[in-house]
Amino acid sequence: MKLGYTLSSEEHAPNDLVRHAAMAEEAGFAFASISDHYHPWVDEQGHSPFVWSVLGGIAQATERIVVGTGVTCPTLRIHPAIIAQAAATAECMMPGRFYLGVGSGENLNEHIIGEGWPETGIRQEMLEEAIDIIRHLWEGGYQSYYGEFFAVENARIYTMPDSPPPIHVAASGPKAAELAGRTGDGLISVATNSELVQTFEEAGGNDKPKYAQFHVCWAKTEDEGVQTALRVWPNAATPGALSAELPLPSHFKAAAELVREDDIAKQVVCGPDPDRQAAKIKEYTDAGFDHIYVHQIGPNQEEFIDFFKREVMPGLDVETLAEVLAR
Repeated sequence: MKLGYTLSSEEHAPNDLVRHAAMAEEAGFAFASISDHYHPWVDEQGHSPFVWSVLGGIAQATERIVVGTGVTCPTLRIHPAIIAQAAATAECMMPGRFYLGVGSGENLNEHIIGEGWPETGIRQEMLEEAIDIIRHLWEGGYQSYYGEFFAVENARIYTMPDSPPPIHVAASGPKAAELAGRTGDGLISVATNSELVQTFEEAGGNDKPKYAQFHVCWAKTEDEGVQTALRVWPNAATPGALSAELPLPSHFKAAAELVREDDIAKQVVCGPDPDRQAAKIKEYTDAGFDHIYVHQIGPNQEEFIDFFKREVMPGLDVETLAEVLAR
């Protein structure tokens, strides 16, 4: 099992994200996942820098940690041919330690170009076509592609890495898990759902990595953590369907008016207890995930990383960054 750290673009400025990545590397996290948003979920989070610029900074500030997008939507806001070029550049700057995480997106980020918001099934078909385009462009040379949703005309990516990065596909339901197993190099999820893992494996993902994120809010007391999470990340308790459909941070703020402290406490591990965080990690490993990454909600990133390194990591059976890189 490998442990990772979430670089929350919705909450932090770009230079802070670069600094957090370096701190995570120093602490021994094997990988980091950085979110790719145009808007934060709620205005209280306050940020949303362009992820591909931030990745360039991370490439220069780190040497060992694996970094990937968690996740990029390569269908509406940005054409898949551009994502193919961006990811190839990122892999060139971080050889062997970049992965492209992709998903079907959220209306929150994708509606901005004014092309509408397709239903779930269409978005998944678009994602599959986008993955196909990206892989074609990574084969090198000039490529043309005329699909149902996208066209590529005589495009060639000149700056190519020695080997293309893996593509990990996000899934929260069985159809997306089947798509991930069939087309992706790995699975990304946020749910402790063993059936999701089984569907992914049966569709072709049996020997592929399975990533899962969980939320914590380290604080000096549990109540302080709950209050911070309720203020900064109330979307943790927003029903899944709304997360994909609501178009504006103000809409998530309105939905958050229905969220109570107890709702947050059920979704976020709050407070200073390392055993509770370790137990949450075990839930994911028991469900079949082998790459678990933690999202610390709020401003206390340095304190959390220090706490996690001292109090949580030593009690877990994890591969250290050095062991991963020594392979």
